[in-house]
Amino acid sequence: MITKELPTNCPVTAGSLSRATPGRACWPGCRHTLRLLATAACWLAAVGNGAEQPLGERAFSPEEQINIAVYDGGNRSVVNINTKATVAAGLFLLEVPSEGAGSGIVLDRQGHVLTNFHVIEGAREIQVLLHDGSSHAGRVVGIDPATDVAVIKVDAPPETLQPVTFGTSHDLRVGQRVFAIGNPFGLERTLTTGIISSLNRSLPTKTGRTIKSIIQTDAAINPGNSGGPLLDGGGRLIGMTTAIASRTGQSSGVGFAIPVGTIRRIVPQLTERGRVVRPDAGISRVYQSEAGLLVAALVPDGPAERAGIRGFRVVRERRRQGPFVAEVERVDRSGADVVVAVAGQPIRTADDFLSAVESRNPGDKVLFTVRREGFELEVPVVLAAEQ
Repeated sequence: MITKELPTNCPVTAGSLSRATPGRACWPGCRHTLRLLATAACWLAAVGNGAEQPLGERAFSPEEQINIAVYDGGNRSVVNINTKATVAAGLFLLEVPSEGAGSGIVLDRQGHVLTNFHVIEGAREIQVLLHDGSSHAGRVVGIDPATDVAVIKVDAPPETLQPVTFGTSHDLRVGQRVFAIGNPFGLERTLTTGIISSLNRSLPTKTGRTIKSIIQTDAAINPGNSGGPLLDGGGRLIGMTTAIASRTGQSSGVGFAIPVGTIRRIVPQLTERGRVVRPDAGISRVYQSEAGLLVAALVPDGPAERAGIRGFRVVRERRRQGPFVAEVERVDRSGADVVVAVAGQPIRTADDFLSAVESRNPGDKVLFTVRREGFELEVPVVLAAEQ
């Protein structure tokens, strides 16, 4: 028989039972019954935890403890962003006020806040609500519509700003637990949890470009979550929630986040220049083929032309038409290069090409592998800054 002494901190004693119901009638033996019930409750508390624990103190599972720790550490870095804009509406293109809401992430104590470009796009007024309840006017510092990233700034006391802790995104794994904090439907600093459902998704933007290496998650993301953080189990920023796949406009378990690796590359340029200066290879038009990208047009005196890359050639010919001689032009495609790789990365689509080039910096020398007249050549190209 296993015996266990009643916990010393158990409030049930003979004396306490005698004082439990002053002035109330008690049937014969009721005090004994109450004593047994109360004693059983104390035993359950003691046995359930394997240790003494005061009644009323909540015990959290390891999973709950992680959830609480992530939220306690991360929610103060999350802000609510409310915007006012003027948009055209109706047959007569009348301008009417429009309001929007989203989320943001505190980057530093100087007041820089990260969010999605679509959260503040067209806004004539931005209000940022901090974790302490204070509201501050926000101004746009820099935007990058191509990646749906924006940085705004608030003039708030440094002690009210809690910068997020940055993590990494190159070592993420499918199945890894993640946490989203945001402002869904205007509900401040709401926590949802889930896992990484997939990695390296692609997400198109309004500019026609595609954001690469997108994180897919089943953590609930709803309107208002945009611009909020996606955190790992250590409370570190691994992405910024930006979109959902849904037929209703509400969470369907398929949400997307821009990886922190992309954010790290873009944010310094936005805070310093207000825009992203991307590298440019000087190839202005291509056609997709089974072999690779057929170069159609080059920027005059651009990096590719200076390196010797060949595009379509315009040939002028004189043709006799009756008594007249006419000068006509035709496009000769036979000598154009086909780009098959950039820095060793195979190229199949224009998006492959942009991703390979834009992962470099202006001034970098990059080897282009091209197919020319049946042979493959490596051509070094020095990238310029995009104009």
